[in-house]
Amino acid sequence: MKRVAFNLMAWTIVLVTAFPLIWMVITSVKPQFELFRIPPTFWPEEITFEHYRRLLWETPFLTFMRNSLILSFSTTVLVVAVATLGAHSLVRFRYPGRERLAQLVLFTYLLPSVVLILPLYLMMVWLGVANSLLSLVIAYTSFALPYALWLLRSFMQGIPDDLESAALVDGATRMEAFFDVILPQALPGIISTSLFTFILSWNEYLYALVLVNTDSARPLTTGVMSMLVSSFNIEWSLLMAASVMMSVPLIIIFAVLQKYLTRGFGAGGVKG
Repeated sequence: MKRVAFNLMAWTIVLVTAFPLIWMVITSVKPQFELFRIPPTFWPEEITFEHYRRLLWETPFLTFMRNSLILSFSTTVLVVAVATLGAHSLVRFRYPGRERLAQLVLFTYLLPSVVLILPLYLMMVWLGVANSLLSLVIAYTSFALPYALWLLRSFMQGIPDDLESAALVDGATRMEAFFDVILPQALPGIISTSLFTFILSWNEYLYALVLVNTDSARPLTTGVMSMLVSSFNIEWSLLMAASVMMSVPLIIIFAVLQKYLTRGFGAGGVKG
């Protein structure tokens, strides 16, 4: 009886959580006139993909999608590369102020994003990269790198020192030991951190709204909103179609990397 009650409660939570997503998908294939019908209908009387056709061919949605993909992948590669090297330094090397540096890195992550907007904007203008994808890559790195570094630090701490020491005794250089021993052991954590960074970059809105104001450099988060505010009549089916398309890359990445994600967070909680 307890098992049945537990399963019923679990499925109820799943359905409540998934209902907005299900409603989003169903609404995206409803004709516009069905959206405001009273009483509302759950299943559409007529399924149409006209909203997806209009979204892809009559709006700059694909440009926004391309910008988001470039921005998210570039930020992820940069953040993970720097965070992996930084985490290895904080764990394996001994130097004055190492722990204070780690605490300072975490403190920068705790700062509100609003505090950093003005300094970042002035820095972008000074560098001459304002209103471009490069400015967003730099801005996204500023808030994603501290947490990624702290997260990878915990993963690195779970790798026994004996593995690297054995490689060094066998004649490997410090760099060879890092690439041949440390990186394979830290791979689940690196993938988890990459996924976390990608999602942060993909969903970020505030910096994209302030630092970029042209369609050629807008990501999806602000680009879709710019399409909506340009019209007084919001087409909700078009908005739902855009929301579904925005979710597809994240769903694919989660499906492919799910086993690494769970393994990575499990490994991060164990210190060897």
